[in-house]
Amino acid sequence: MRKILTLTAAVTLGLAQLAHAATPADTLVVAIPLDGIISFDPAESFETVSTSSLINVYQGLVATDRTDQRRLDPALASAWQPGATDRSLLFTLRPDARFASGNPVTAQDVVYSLSRGVKLNKTPAFILGEFGWTPENIDGQLIAQGDHQVEIRWTSAIGRDLALRLLSAPVASVVDSRLAQQHASNGDFGNGWLRNHSAGSAAYAIRNFVPQQALVLEENPHAVPLPKLKRVILKGVSDPGSRRLLLQQGDADVAYELGADQFDALKNVSGVKVASFPSSLIYYLGFNTQNKQQTALGNPALWQAARWLVDYDGISKDLLKGQFQVHQTFLPDGFDGALTRQPFHYDLNKAKTILQQGGIRPGTRFSLTIVNQPPYTDVAQALQASFAKADIHIDIQPVAEAELWAKMRGRDFQSIFIYWGADYVDPNTNASTFAYNVPNGPKTLAWRLGWTIPKLSEQTRAAAAESNVKTRNALYQQLQTEIQQNSPYVVTLQGQKLVGLRSNIQGAQQGIGTSMLYYDRVSKN
Repeated sequence: MRKILTLTAAVTLGLAQLAHAATPADTLVVAIPLDGIISFDPAESFETVSTSSLINVYQGLVATDRTDQRRLDPALASAWQPGATDRSLLFTLRPDARFASGNPVTAQDVVYSLSRGVKLNKTPAFILGEFGWTPENIDGQLIAQGDHQVEIRWTSAIGRDLALRLLSAPVASVVDSRLAQQHASNGDFGNGWLRNHSAGSAAYAIRNFVPQQALVLEENPHAVPLPKLKRVILKGVSDPGSRRLLLQQGDADVAYELGADQFDALKNVSGVKVASFPSSLIYYLGFNTQNKQQTALGNPALWQAARWLVDYDGISKDLLKGQFQVHQTFLPDGFDGALTRQPFHYDLNKAKTILQQGGIRPGTRFSLTIVNQPPYTDVAQALQASFAKADIHIDIQPVAEAELWAKMRGRDFQSIFIYWGADYVDPNTNASTFAYNVPNGPKTLAWRLGWTIPKLSEQTRAAAAESNVKTRNALYQQLQTEIQQNSPYVVTLQGQKLVGLRSNIQGAQQGIGTSMLYYDRVSKN
């Protein structure tokens, strides 16, 4: 008997067994690893599955256009205009917007949501910090004007266009303040409850979550428009081969993270199709420059040599079967100002020369922390083999995704191979984490790698403040060039998001900045 989720069990417990390989007509069953989830609170969530799920549960004032990712569409706001100062915007809210609870969406909810995101100061709070907001000054920056208008002000030198982009990020989602306050405990703004529940206004609401096993989303009866399916069940399946079989046998409608070999095996399978979507995910090797156990990681010679020890084409074309493209800069292809030049290739002799001249001893050894899922395991083994030829030895440490993020945020690693995804569609989203690290500032990716960069940080802020498009793009290209040539990051790949689908699935669509389908558009025939 094959195991899947029945409709009744999905609503009540999220887990069960079903004696036949057919998913309910009004339910989408998704096979996906769920071990990376830490929280569904938009003020805290910063992991792939949980954060990508938020687009189906929460709305912000504005949203990235689904067909043209460089445009913004109204979401909870029906309109906006310049506010009372050069650094402000006035938003008018949709009068018909309702949370899943039935409560109306008001200007007070907007004020509460953005304020709590700043005051909780969780991982994604640095995005709101781009406004110059702090827990000490945020209360004076958000002004409700009745129930349906809110003025948003900021203190940092950013233009209105970037401000709107920031408001499209998941951390700027609007939370049902009444519901969150009902579940608040010890001044946590409802964070403890919202880690496993939802208080949003989008197409779905969280019905139940069983860690690592199942997430059940149910239709928000107040959503406008209503989703095409009543519920979505994300079933936690850790093994990619098992995910493929569930899809192939009809026990799942959608399958994620299958890896190159499993997707390749689906090419000629009846009843199944593979969809490909643009993705902003870039994959990089990063060195913890402040690691005390292995000081070589802070030596720029190792960073330089590493650029010539990656077999980019072999990994992209042969190992990953063309499902990832070679990419060597921190801005993903498709973003304004992104560079596509690829100056590095595998060159063992050049790498050896750099290592010798830089004082990196033969036999140097460091650990590489990766997610225990494809493509990380395959890529890590390829890196291990190519670095060994230069007498640099890598110890691979595969962990669950949630553990990897915890290690990164605590600087508890030597090196890492992982992805970075855009939080909103603007060059600043990646520049502000790869190229920004200041004392007492946000804990960006540069901070996690212990990389002190005052000059690059100044350049990053200058690019964010620039309003001329050509000048701004040129500034980001300069930043990319400097980091591409000398930094503790070795950017290697940009992914395209492949998704396995049953042939009867219609309306599958996914944005460049997300890693999950817009479930409200999906239907079955």
